[in-house]
Amino acid sequence: MIRSIIICIGLLIISVQLTAQEKRLDDFIAAGISNSPLLKDYTNQKLSNLVDSMRILAGYKPQVNAVSSNSYAPTYKGWGYDIGITNGINFNQLITATQKLVSKENRTNQHEAIRLLNESISVSGKITEQDLKRSIAAQYITAFGIGQQVQFNQQVLHLLQKEEQILKKLTEKSVYRQTDYLTFVVTLRQQQLLITQINLQYKNEVSALNYLCGIRDTSYILLQEPDIMPALLPEAENSVFYQQFKIDSLKIKNSAAQIAYNYKPKVNLYADGGYLSSFDYQLYKNFGVSGGVSITVPIYDGRQKKMQYDKLSLEEQTRQHYRDYFKTQYQQQIAQLYQQLNAVEQIISEAKNQLPYNETLIEANRKLLETGDVHMPDYIMAIGNYMNTQNILTQNHINKLQIFNQINYWNRK
Repeated sequence: MIRSIIICIGLLIISVQLTAQEKRLDDFIAAGISNSPLLKDYTNQKLSNLVDSMRILAGYKPQVNAVSSNSYAPTYKGWGYDIGITNGINFNQLITATQKLVSKENRTNQHEAIRLLNESISVSGKITEQDLKRSIAAQYITAFGIGQQVQFNQQVLHLLQKEEQILKKLTEKSVYRQTDYLTFVVTLRQQQLLITQINLQYKNEVSALNYLCGIRDTSYILLQEPDIMPALLPEAENSVFYQQFKIDSLKIKNSAAQIAYNYKPKVNLYADGGYLSSFDYQLYKNFGVSGGVSITVPIYDGRQKKMQYDKLSLEEQTRQHYRDYFKTQYQQQIAQLYQQLNAVEQIISEAKNQLPYNETLIEANRKLLETGDVHMPDYIMAIGNYMNTQNILTQNHINKLQIFNQINYWNRK
Protein backbone atom coordinates (compact mmCIF):
# COMPACT_ATOMS: atom_id res chain seq x y z
CA MET A 1 0.00 0.00 0.00
CA ILE A 2 2.75 2.44 1.03
CA ARG A 3 4.73 1.49 -2.05
CA SER A 4 1.77 2.30 -4.31
CA ILE A 5 1.25 5.68 -2.64
CA ILE A 6 4.92 6.62 -3.07
CA ILE A 7 4.90 5.55 -6.71
CA CYS A 8 1.74 7.60 -7.34
CA ILE A 9 3.32 10.66 -5.72
CA GLY A 10 6.42 10.21 -7.86
CA LEU A 11 4.36 9.88 -11.04
CA LEU A 12 2.35 12.96 -10.08
CA ILE A 13 5.51 15.00 -9.57
CA ILE A 14 6.88 13.89 -12.93
CA SER A 15 3.59 14.66 -14.74
CA VAL A 16 3.44 18.13 -13.17
CA GLN A 17 7.02 18.85 -14.23
CA LEU A 18 6.33 17.72 -17.78
CA THR A 19 3.51 20.27 -18.11
CA ALA A 20 5.23 23.06 -16.15
CA GLN A 21 6.26 26.24 -17.93
CA GLU A 22 9.88 27.30 -18.07
CA LYS A 23 11.11 30.69 -16.90
CA ARG A 24 14.43 32.49 -17.16
CA LEU A 25 16.32 34.64 -14.69
CA ASP A 26 15.69 37.72 -16.83
CA ASP A 27 11.93 37.20 -16.46
CA PHE A 28 12.16 37.43 -12.67
CA ILE A 29 14.58 40.38 -12.70
CA ALA A 30 12.30 42.33 -15.04
CA ALA A 31 9.29 41.60 -12.82
CA GLY A 32 11.19 42.50 -9.65
CA ILE A 33 12.33 45.86 -11.04
CA SER A 34 8.86 46.62 -12.41
CA ASN A 35 7.14 45.79 -9.12
CA SER A 36 9.64 47.40 -6.73
CA PRO A 37 7.91 50.15 -4.71
CA LEU A 38 11.27 51.59 -3.67
CA LEU A 39 12.35 52.20 -7.27
CA LYS A 40 8.99 53.83 -7.95
CA ASP A 41 9.52 55.94 -4.84
CA TYR A 42 12.86 57.18 -6.21
CA THR A 43 11.18 58.13 -9.49
CA ASN A 44 8.51 60.12 -7.65
CA GLN A 45 11.14 61.81 -5.49
CA LYS A 46 12.88 63.09 -8.62
CA LEU A 47 9.59 64.37 -10.00
CA SER A 48 8.91 66.05 -6.65
CA ASN A 49 12.30 67.76 -6.83
CA LEU A 50 11.40 69.11 -10.26
CA VAL A 51 8.33 70.66 -8.67
CA ASP A 52 10.60 72.26 -6.04
CA SER A 53 12.75 73.65 -8.84
CA MET A 54 9.69 75.27 -10.41
CA ARG A 55 8.70 76.65 -7.01
CA ILE A 56 12.08 78.38 -6.76
CA LEU A 57 11.45 79.97 -10.15
CA ALA A 58 8.00 81.03 -9.03
CA GLY A 59 9.48 82.58 -5.88
CA TYR A 60 11.60 84.92 -8.00
CA LYS A 61 8.51 86.39 -9.65
CA PRO A 62 6.51 89.24 -8.11
CA GLN A 63 4.40 88.10 -5.17
CA VAL A 64 1.01 89.81 -5.18
CA ASN A 65 -1.38 89.65 -2.22
CA ALA A 66 -4.66 91.25 -1.21
CA VAL A 67 -4.38 92.56 2.36
CA SER A 68 -7.25 93.69 4.53
CA SER A 69 -6.25 95.21 7.89
CA ASN A 70 -8.95 96.87 9.99
CA SER A 71 -8.78 98.06 13.58
CA TYR A 72 -10.85 100.14 15.99
CA ALA A 73 -9.46 101.48 19.30
CA PRO A 74 -12.30 103.18 21.24
CA THR A 75 -11.73 105.80 23.94
CA TYR A 76 -14.09 106.87 26.72
CA LYS A 77 -13.67 110.04 28.83
CA GLY A 78 -9.93 110.07 28.13
CA TRP A 79 -9.46 106.34 28.74
CA GLY A 80 -8.06 104.13 25.95
CA TYR A 81 -5.10 103.89 23.60
CA ASP A 82 -3.36 107.08 22.61
CA ILE A 83 -5.34 108.25 19.65
CA GLY A 84 -2.20 109.83 18.24
CA ILE A 85 -0.84 106.32 17.80
CA THR A 86 -3.93 104.36 16.85
CA ASN A 87 -5.83 107.04 14.95
CA GLY A 88 -8.91 105.52 16.57
CA ILE A 89 -9.98 103.70 13.43
CA ASN A 90 -7.80 102.21 10.69
CA PHE A 91 -9.31 100.74 7.56
CA ASN A 92 -6.84 99.25 5.07
CA GLN A 93 -7.77 97.48 1.82
CA LEU A 94 -4.59 97.07 -0.22
CA ILE A 95 -3.06 95.12 -3.07
CA THR A 96 0.63 94.55 -2.28
CA ALA A 97 3.44 93.40 -4.55
CA THR A 98 6.96 92.40 -3.55
CA GLN A 99 9.92 91.47 -5.69
CA LYS A 100 13.11 89.82 -4.48
CA LEU A 101 16.27 90.86 -6.30
CA VAL A 102 18.45 87.76 -6.45
CA SER A 103 21.66 87.42 -8.45
CA LYS A 104 21.78 84.98 -11.34
CA GLU A 105 24.63 83.09 -9.63
CA ASN A 106 22.51 82.59 -6.50
CA ARG A 107 19.59 81.25 -8.48
CA THR A 108 21.90 78.95 -10.46
CA ASN A 109 23.37 77.63 -7.21
CA GLN A 110 19.91 76.81 -5.83
CA HIS A 111 18.97 74.94 -9.00
CA GLU A 112 22.30 73.14 -8.86
CA ALA A 113 21.42 71.95 -5.35
CA ILE A 114 18.25 70.33 -6.70
CA ARG A 115 20.10 68.84 -9.66
CA LEU A 116 22.65 67.27 -7.31
CA LEU A 117 19.83 65.95 -5.15
CA ASN A 118 18.29 64.27 -8.20
CA GLU A 119 21.69 62.86 -9.17
CA SER A 120 22.03 61.43 -5.67
CA ILE A 121 18.59 59.83 -5.96
CA SER A 122 19.52 58.40 -9.37
CA VAL A 123 22.64 56.82 -7.90
CA SER A 124 20.62 55.43 -4.98
CA GLY A 125 18.15 54.02 -7.51
CA LYS A 126 20.92 52.31 -9.49
CA ILE A 127 22.42 50.80 -6.34
CA THR A 128 18.99 49.66 -5.17
CA GLU A 129 18.43 48.08 -8.57
CA GLN A 130 21.78 46.28 -8.27
CA ASP A 131 20.84 45.07 -4.79
CA LEU A 132 17.52 43.80 -6.11
CA LYS A 133 19.13 42.06 -9.09
CA ARG A 134 21.67 40.39 -6.85
CA SER A 135 19.02 39.20 -4.39
CA ILE A 136 16.77 37.87 -7.16
CA ALA A 137 19.65 36.15 -8.93
CA ALA A 138 20.87 34.59 -5.67
CA GLN A 139 17.42 33.19 -4.89
CA TYR A 140 16.97 32.04 -8.50
CA ILE A 141 20.32 30.19 -8.42
CA THR A 142 19.40 28.57 -5.10
CA ALA A 143 16.06 27.39 -6.47
CA PHE A 144 17.68 26.25 -9.71
CA GLY A 145 20.22 24.22 -7.73
CA ILE A 146 17.46 22.44 -5.81
CA GLY A 147 15.71 21.80 -9.13
CA GLN A 148 18.89 20.20 -10.48
CA GLN A 149 18.99 17.92 -7.45
CA VAL A 150 15.39 16.92 -8.13
CA GLN A 151 16.21 15.98 -11.73
CA PHE A 152 19.36 14.08 -10.81
CA ASN A 153 17.67 12.10 -8.04
CA GLN A 154 14.83 11.24 -10.41
CA GLN A 155 17.39 9.81 -12.84
CA VAL A 156 18.88 7.73 -10.03
CA LEU A 157 15.38 6.59 -9.05
CA HIS A 158 14.67 5.52 -12.61
CA LEU A 159 17.90 3.52 -12.58
CA LEU A 160 17.03 1.87 -9.27
CA GLN A 161 13.53 1.00 -10.48
CA LYS A 162 14.93 -0.84 -13.50
CA GLU A 163 17.45 -2.66 -11.33
CA GLU A 164 14.71 -3.55 -8.86
CA GLN A 165 12.78 -5.42 -11.55
CA ILE A 166 15.86 -7.43 -12.48
CA LEU A 167 16.73 -8.14 -8.87
CA LYS A 168 13.15 -9.21 -8.10
CA LYS A 169 13.18 -11.84 -10.85
CA LEU A 170 16.58 -13.14 -9.79
CA THR A 171 15.43 -13.31 -6.18
CA GLU A 172 12.38 -15.34 -7.20
CA LYS A 173 14.81 -17.75 -8.87
CA SER A 174 16.82 -17.89 -5.63
CA VAL A 175 19.86 -16.32 -7.28
CA TYR A 176 19.82 -13.65 -4.55
CA ARG A 177 18.69 -13.91 -0.98
CA GLN A 178 15.47 -12.24 0.13
CA THR A 179 17.48 -9.99 2.46
CA ASP A 180 19.50 -8.68 -0.50
CA TYR A 181 16.31 -7.81 -2.31
CA LEU A 182 14.81 -6.11 0.73
CA THR A 183 18.01 -4.10 1.27
CA PHE A 184 17.78 -2.86 -2.30
CA VAL A 185 14.08 -2.07 -1.95
CA VAL A 186 14.76 -0.01 1.20
CA THR A 187 17.32 2.02 -0.77
CA LEU A 188 14.73 2.53 -3.53
CA ARG A 189 12.09 3.73 -1.06
CA GLN A 190 14.53 6.12 0.56
CA GLN A 191 15.29 7.58 -2.87
CA GLN A 192 11.57 8.10 -3.53
CA LEU A 193 11.09 9.85 -0.20
CA LEU A 194 14.17 11.98 -0.86
CA ILE A 195 12.74 13.15 -4.17
CA THR A 196 9.45 14.09 -2.50
CA GLN A 197 11.31 16.07 0.15
CA ILE A 198 13.62 17.84 -2.31
CA ASN A 199 10.73 18.64 -4.62
CA LEU A 200 8.87 20.28 -1.73
CA GLN A 201 11.97 22.32 -0.94
CA TYR A 202 12.18 23.32 -4.61
CA LYS A 203 8.60 24.61 -4.61
CA ASN A 204 9.29 26.57 -1.41
CA GLU A 205 12.38 28.18 -2.96
CA VAL A 206 10.43 29.12 -6.10
CA SER A 207 7.67 30.60 -3.92
CA ALA A 208 10.30 32.67 -2.12
CA LEU A 209 11.58 33.83 -5.52
CA ASN A 210 8.08 34.89 -6.60
CA TYR A 211 7.60 36.69 -3.29
CA LEU A 212 10.87 38.57 -3.72
CA CYS A 213 9.84 39.69 -7.23
CA GLY A 214 6.29 40.64 -6.26
CA ILE A 215 4.84 37.87 -8.46
CA ARG A 216 1.57 36.24 -7.52
CA ASP A 217 1.93 32.69 -8.86
CA THR A 218 1.69 29.28 -7.20
CA SER A 219 2.03 27.11 -10.30
CA TYR A 220 4.88 24.65 -10.74
CA ILE A 221 7.58 26.12 -12.98
CA LEU A 222 10.90 24.91 -14.29
CA LEU A 223 13.87 27.25 -14.08
CA GLN A 224 16.30 27.41 -16.95
CA GLU A 225 19.98 27.49 -16.12
CA PRO A 226 20.97 31.13 -15.57
CA ASP A 227 23.26 32.56 -18.22
CA ILE A 228 25.74 34.23 -15.88
CA MET A 229 29.38 34.93 -16.63
CA PRO A 230 31.74 37.15 -14.63
CA ALA A 231 31.95 40.64 -16.08
CA LEU A 232 35.07 42.75 -16.51
CA LEU A 233 34.76 45.09 -13.53
CA PRO A 234 35.50 48.81 -13.73
CA GLU A 235 37.95 50.59 -11.47
CA ALA A 236 36.47 51.61 -8.14
CA GLU A 237 36.41 55.30 -9.17
CA ASN A 238 34.30 54.45 -12.24
CA SER A 239 31.67 52.33 -10.47
CA VAL A 240 28.23 53.61 -9.53
CA PHE A 241 29.04 52.94 -5.88
CA TYR A 242 31.77 55.58 -6.04
CA GLN A 243 29.56 58.17 -7.71
CA GLN A 244 27.84 59.03 -4.43
CA PHE A 245 31.13 60.24 -2.99
CA LYS A 246 31.63 62.56 -5.98
CA ILE A 247 28.10 63.91 -5.67
CA ASP A 248 28.51 64.44 -1.92
CA SER A 249 31.65 66.49 -2.61
CA LEU A 250 29.75 68.69 -5.07
CA LYS A 251 26.87 69.05 -2.60
CA ILE A 252 29.27 70.26 0.09
CA LYS A 253 30.73 72.83 -2.30
CA ASN A 254 27.22 73.88 -3.27
CA SER A 255 26.26 74.34 0.38
CA ALA A 256 29.39 76.44 0.98
CA ALA A 257 28.48 78.67 -1.96
CA GLN A 258 24.92 79.05 -0.64
CA ILE A 259 26.24 80.14 2.76
CA ALA A 260 28.25 82.86 1.01
CA TYR A 261 25.17 84.01 -0.93
CA ASN A 262 23.09 84.08 2.25
CA TYR A 263 25.50 86.60 3.79
CA LYS A 264 25.40 89.01 0.86
CA PRO A 265 23.14 92.11 1.02
CA LYS A 266 19.50 91.41 0.22
CA VAL A 267 17.29 93.85 -1.70
CA ASN A 268 13.49 93.69 -1.86
CA LEU A 269 11.21 95.98 -3.83
CA TYR A 270 7.67 96.50 -2.66
CA ALA A 271 4.61 98.45 -3.79
CA ASP A 272 0.98 98.63 -2.77
CA GLY A 273 -2.19 100.37 -3.83
CA GLY A 274 -5.69 100.59 -2.42
CA TYR A 275 -7.67 102.31 0.26
CA LEU A 276 -6.11 103.39 3.56
CA SER A 277 -8.09 105.57 5.93
CA SER A 278 -8.65 106.52 9.56
CA PHE A 279 -12.10 107.99 8.71
CA ASP A 280 -11.04 111.37 10.17
CA TYR A 281 -10.80 113.50 7.06
CA GLN A 282 -12.19 113.39 3.51
CA LEU A 283 -12.73 109.64 3.35
CA TYR A 284 -13.25 109.59 -0.38
CA LYS A 285 -9.72 110.92 -0.98
CA ASN A 286 -7.95 108.13 0.91
CA PHE A 287 -7.24 106.00 -2.19
CA GLY A 288 -3.56 105.87 -3.10
CA VAL A 289 -0.36 103.96 -3.79
CA SER A 290 3.06 103.58 -2.18
CA GLY A 291 6.35 101.88 -2.96
CA GLY A 292 9.81 101.43 -1.62
CA VAL A 293 12.91 99.31 -1.31
CA SER A 294 14.34 97.41 1.63
CA ILE A 295 18.02 96.55 1.95
CA THR A 296 19.44 94.09 4.48
CA VAL A 297 23.20 94.01 5.06
CA PRO A 298 24.51 91.31 7.45
CA ILE A 299 27.00 92.80 9.93
CA TYR A 300 27.39 90.39 12.84
CA ASP A 301 25.59 87.16 13.76
CA GLY A 302 27.80 85.72 16.48
CA ARG A 303 30.18 84.06 13.97
CA GLN A 304 27.49 81.68 12.74
CA LYS A 305 28.91 81.88 9.22
CA LYS A 306 32.23 80.40 10.37
CA MET A 307 30.37 77.71 12.33
CA GLN A 308 28.52 76.65 9.20
CA TYR A 309 31.77 76.44 7.26
CA ASP A 310 33.33 74.39 10.07
CA LYS A 311 30.41 71.99 9.91
CA LEU A 312 30.87 71.56 6.16
CA SER A 313 34.58 70.92 6.73
CA LEU A 314 33.72 68.07 9.10
CA GLU A 315 31.30 66.65 6.52
CA GLU A 316 34.06 66.70 3.92
CA GLN A 317 36.45 64.86 6.25
CA THR A 318 33.78 62.21 6.90
CA ARG A 319 33.15 61.87 3.17
CA GLN A 320 36.83 61.30 2.50
CA HIS A 321 37.08 58.63 5.22
CA TYR A 322 34.10 56.73 3.77
CA ARG A 323 35.54 57.09 0.26
CA ASP A 324 38.94 55.69 1.20
CA TYR A 325 37.33 52.88 3.18
CA PHE A 326 35.15 51.96 0.20
CA LYS A 327 38.12 51.80 -2.18
CA THR A 328 39.97 49.45 0.18
CA GLN A 329 36.91 47.25 0.71
CA TYR A 330 36.15 47.19 -3.02
CA GLN A 331 39.55 45.77 -3.91
CA GLN A 332 39.45 43.33 -1.00
CA GLN A 333 35.97 42.09 -1.91
CA ILE A 334 36.88 41.48 -5.55
CA ALA A 335 40.10 39.68 -4.64
CA GLN A 336 38.25 37.48 -2.14
CA LEU A 337 35.57 36.55 -4.67
CA TYR A 338 38.11 35.48 -7.27
CA GLN A 339 39.95 33.49 -4.62
CA GLN A 340 36.72 31.66 -3.79
CA LEU A 341 36.09 31.13 -7.50
CA ASN A 342 39.46 29.45 -7.98
CA ALA A 343 38.81 27.13 -5.02
CA VAL A 344 35.36 26.16 -6.33
CA GLU A 345 36.67 25.51 -9.83
CA GLN A 346 39.34 23.22 -8.38
CA ILE A 347 36.69 21.21 -6.51
CA ILE A 348 34.57 20.98 -9.68
CA SER A 349 37.58 19.74 -11.64
CA GLU A 350 38.32 17.05 -9.03
CA ALA A 351 34.67 15.96 -8.91
CA LYS A 352 34.53 15.68 -12.71
CA ASN A 353 37.65 13.51 -12.64
CA GLN A 354 36.12 11.32 -9.93
CA LEU A 355 32.71 10.92 -11.59
CA PRO A 356 33.78 8.54 -14.42
CA TYR A 357 35.21 6.09 -11.84
CA ASN A 358 31.90 6.09 -9.97
CA GLU A 359 29.98 5.53 -13.18
CA THR A 360 32.31 2.70 -14.24
CA LEU A 361 31.91 1.03 -10.85
CA ILE A 362 28.11 1.23 -11.05
CA GLU A 363 28.14 -0.18 -14.57
CA ALA A 364 30.36 -3.07 -13.48
CA ASN A 365 28.06 -3.84 -10.54
CA ARG A 366 25.04 -3.69 -12.83
CA LYS A 367 26.54 -6.40 -15.05
CA LEU A 368 27.35 -8.47 -11.98
CA LEU A 369 23.76 -7.99 -10.80
CA GLU A 370 22.44 -9.55 -13.98
CA THR A 371 24.66 -12.60 -13.50
CA GLY A 372 23.92 -12.91 -9.78
CA ASP A 373 27.49 -12.17 -8.67
CA VAL A 374 27.09 -8.72 -7.11
CA HIS A 375 27.58 -8.12 -3.41
CA MET A 376 24.54 -5.99 -2.58
CA PRO A 377 26.14 -3.74 0.12
CA ASP A 378 28.98 -2.96 -2.31
CA TYR A 379 26.51 -2.11 -5.06
CA ILE A 380 24.48 0.19 -2.79
CA MET A 381 27.69 1.83 -1.59
CA ALA A 382 28.76 2.41 -5.21
CA ILE A 383 25.43 4.11 -5.94
CA GLY A 384 25.79 6.23 -2.80
CA ASN A 385 29.31 7.31 -3.78
CA TYR A 386 28.10 8.22 -7.25
CA MET A 387 25.28 10.33 -5.81
CA ASN A 388 27.65 12.05 -3.36
CA THR A 389 30.09 12.94 -6.12
CA GLN A 390 27.29 14.23 -8.34
CA ASN A 391 25.86 16.29 -5.48
CA ILE A 392 29.28 17.80 -4.82
CA LEU A 393 29.55 18.67 -8.50
CA THR A 394 26.06 20.22 -8.56
CA GLN A 395 26.53 22.15 -5.31
CA ASN A 396 29.84 23.64 -6.40
CA HIS A 397 28.41 24.53 -9.79
CA ILE A 398 25.72 26.47 -7.92
CA ASN A 399 28.40 28.03 -5.70
CA LYS A 400 30.22 29.09 -8.86
CA LEU A 401 27.10 30.77 -10.22
CA GLN A 402 26.58 32.52 -6.88
CA ILE A 403 30.14 33.87 -7.01
CA PHE A 404 29.53 35.08 -10.58
CA ASN A 405 26.45 36.86 -9.27
CA GLN A 406 28.45 38.49 -6.47
CA ILE A 407 31.13 39.63 -8.91
CA ASN A 408 28.62 41.05 -11.38
CA TYR A 409 27.00 43.05 -8.58
CA TRP A 410 29.95 45.46 -8.76
CA ASN A 411 29.66 45.81 -12.55
CA ARG A 412 27.60 49.00 -12.71
CA LYS A 413 28.79 52.38 -13.89
